[in-house]
Amino acid sequence: MTESSAIQIVRNKLVELVKENKAEGQPVVVTVGALSPLQAIGNTERKDYAILEGREVMIQAQFGGGYGQAFTDSPKDFEGTIEDVLSFDLDTNSNRAIMVATLNAIASHLGIASGVIHCRDEEPAKCGDIIAEEIKKKYGSVKIGMIGLQPAILESLVVAFGTNNVRCTDMNPKNIGQNKAGVIIWDGKTQTQEMISWCDLIFATGSTIANGSFDDINDRVNEAGKKLVLFGITGASVCAITGIDRICPYGH
Repeated sequence: MTESSAIQIVRNKLVELVKENKAEGQPVVVTVGALSPLQAIGNTERKDYAILEGREVMIQAQFGGGYGQAFTDSPKDFEGTIEDVLSFDLDTNSNRAIMVATLNAIASHLGIASGVIHCRDEEPAKCGDIIAEEIKKKYGSVKIGMIGLQPAILESLVVAFGTNNVRCTDMNPKNIGQNKAGVIIWDGKTQTQEMISWCDLIFATGSTIANGSFDDINDRVNEAGKKLVLFGITGASVCAITGIDRICPYGH
């Protein structure tokens, strides 16, 4: 996806949708604000999610009757028109996240994408088992490389595929080198290529689209001839547009 990056695909789709729906120049307001952990995922029994630790924040965009969300480590409030969003330089995490959340909101409003709102309460802990079951059903007994630690999902993958068949990288220094569900978390900056070479399937968080790392990951996965599947709500519309596989069983 080097020639046409994921975030450029987001921008191009927004331009297309604005033209198709004759929204140019109209006062279509997109408001973006960071959600608190309670607003984002409700009351969860587990307390080891990145959003609860303050590592990431969820932002939410509203367009018409649709809402769209995205995770980012660089949130900023925004209110303006779609044209304002389209004018953004896309070299910062905060601007990319607003662009992605905006597309998720518009795509949801128009029925192009679903599952753009994060699961809540007991759902985050339950989704891992469904994800593991779906991966095994679609791809068989594969070796999985997870990019972006989500503890409940990692535990379910280990139960379903075995400790020796699951590896995980993360960018949070607090997690790197830690044993999570029997898996030592690798450094996402230096060990992702090794994990891609080892695995059959890369299971990556859609947050990679907002933080700018997706294109490199996608290129490496394609070069290695491996399979890429995204999880989470951030990549909902990008996956709907590009056909990249995504698993997010409780997305709303």
